[in-house]
Amino acid sequence: MDARPNVFEVALESFPSDVVAGSRVVPAILLFWPDQVPPAAETRRTLENLATQYQGKFALALSDVATTPQLAQQLRVQGIPSIRVIVDGQIADQLEGPQGEAVLRQLIEGMTMSDAERLKDQLARFTAARDWEGALQVLKAALQAEPNNPAFKVEWADVLVHRGDFDDAERVLASIAEETPERERPAMRLELAREAASLDGAAALSRVAADGNDLDARYEAAIAQAVAGDYEEALDQCMAILQTDRKFRDDAGRTTMIRIMATMGKGSDVAQRYRRRMFAFLH
Repeated sequence: MDARPNVFEVALESFPSDVVAGSRVVPAILLFWPDQVPPAAETRRTLENLATQYQGKFALALSDVATTPQLAQQLRVQGIPSIRVIVDGQIADQLEGPQGEAVLRQLIEGMTMSDAERLKDQLARFTAARDWEGALQVLKAALQAEPNNPAFKVEWADVLVHRGDFDDAERVLASIAEETPERERPAMRLELAREAASLDGAAALSRVAADGNDLDARYEAAIAQAVAGDYEEALDQCMAILQTDRKFRDDAGRTTMIRIMATMGKGSDVAQRYRRRMFAFLH
């Protein structure tokens, strides 16, 4: 028996309690393997390493078909190694044959994500493609299942701003408590978008090209670029303002950088990089 409680051997008799019932609490990967087949033994080692890395986010049940073949026969295992994913007492997925670490890691990520994490993963793909209609459909389905989920509402408001539905976004934001994590992201995006609506971004960029010391033009360009999703360009404009005149519009170079970075969400590499640049300049 493995010393780790989330890695254990399973047989036909223990399968209902250890795997099926247990998967209602923690999702399980069931690996059918024999030590005599090198690819199967390698798959076992990879999964054991991943089980350690994921620290109990999934259970790894091991069935040695050479010594206890009955469970493999019941589940109609055809090849070795063979994997079954058990979630909420049901087989949710399966893989046949040797699998590399990347495939196994992707499988684990999918089964251990929370609903909010899974939603964010889907939305990230739609956002990268700027497919706001697709994002909205995903959110509608999520909100239908959990209409009061604040994390889902935050994403809903953010997508509405991207689509230009400012009034609807404002109504959704009004229904979200101020202290809700990441509420600031769509709230600030809405603020910037409404400001950008009164500006001519293309004209501002032309003015910057003609005169790099035109700080009003740089400010207007930064707002327009941030709303368009051109974050690095927008932050470069702000850095130029910051380095030229700290007093411009009451330190607008710094405060506008903070506003733009708020729309980029936690964990943004770009935001972290420019935050370091700003800190280095200020200190």
